[in-house]
Amino acid sequence: MKPDRSYQGLALDTLAVHAGQPPDPVSGAVMTPIVLASTFAQERPGQHKGFEYSRSGNPTRKALEDCLATLEGGTHGLAFSSGSAATATLLHTLKPGDEVLAGDDLYGGTFRLLDKVMRPMGIGSRFLDLRNLDAVREAITPKTRMMWLETPTNPMLKVFDVAALATIARERGITLVVDNTFATPVLQRPLELGAHVVVHSTTKYLNGHSDVVGGALVTADGALAERLGFLQNAIGAIPSPFDCYMVLRGLKTLGVRVRAQSASASAIASRLEQHAAVERVFYPGLASHPDRALAERQMKGPGAMITVVLRGGLPFAETFLESLQIFSCAESLGGVESLAEHPAIMTHASIPAEARAALGISDGLVRLSVGLEAEADLWGDIAQALGRASR
Repeated sequence: MKPDRSYQGLALDTLAVHAGQPPDPVSGAVMTPIVLASTFAQERPGQHKGFEYSRSGNPTRKALEDCLATLEGGTHGLAFSSGSAATATLLHTLKPGDEVLAGDDLYGGTFRLLDKVMRPMGIGSRFLDLRNLDAVREAITPKTRMMWLETPTNPMLKVFDVAALATIARERGITLVVDNTFATPVLQRPLELGAHVVVHSTTKYLNGHSDVVGGALVTADGALAERLGFLQNAIGAIPSPFDCYMVLRGLKTLGVRVRAQSASASAIASRLEQHAAVERVFYPGLASHPDRALAERQMKGPGAMITVVLRGGLPFAETFLESLQIFSCAESLGGVESLAEHPAIMTHASIPAEARAALGISDGLVRLSVGLEAEADLWGDIAQALGRASR
């Protein structure tokens, strides 16, 4: 849905609270009402107040879609029942014989959709390190219709140059898609860097409280938005009004949450790098990260995700995860609570072992999502778990 108000010049924190969410014109309610109606009365056949059936559009969902579009600097936002539903709907803009050029480090669910769902339908995918721009140019063929990337990537936290890839994509007539789940619009706005579409799992930072599953697409391309709106309605993988309300509530604190989580993650990443039980730390804010200069240029902060390779392989990693007391061993990320997981066993198990090995997703690799707990408490928890695993 297209936002119906201009918020020119307002800061993101202000937009997160107000964009798409004026007081309710009927009751004056400051918080967006949850409209549970499945259908809407029409004054006469075909004449309605903008809503006719909740799969096609709902007032609570429209408020969320307008807010998301504004936060990402787009003109059209579309909400879905999950990040995977948003991804699958966007991939349905392709046709058999088309090809997706994707980053080699992807969320396992995205890889599964590309490799196990779309490929049998005749839509192929190739995966490569998109930091190598010459290799990207050489890899593009007449069949390549879409370029798909995460930045920072999941779980290796590579940083891809969105502006440079956008230039290549536009020169070749390719749709550039950026999954902005890790960075959020607080730290990075891909549309301003030239991307055509932004994807989110709203389950993560945007909602921020680990109590909703959802997804979103945002674009500034009117023709693409029209096609996506058709597919959103036709496929029907839409979120409930209550889930939309919950994400809207979470968005109001997005800026303060992400900045606080990033500050704690920066401190923890620096301390992890000095620990004897740690082989390597991947974090865009560290001087040791190969993409740090690009991250500083492209992002407003390094984020709150840390990937760590622990010495001692799988037994050490398992003991470490089992010993954590504040961090929960769980999939997902971006909530107010800190989470730790083992990608090779959990989130990226659908990626073939040889592909994981090539990326460096080893048995000793652990991914941390830093929450809003006190940084000193989080470090204390990590330190005691590393100590137990070292015994």
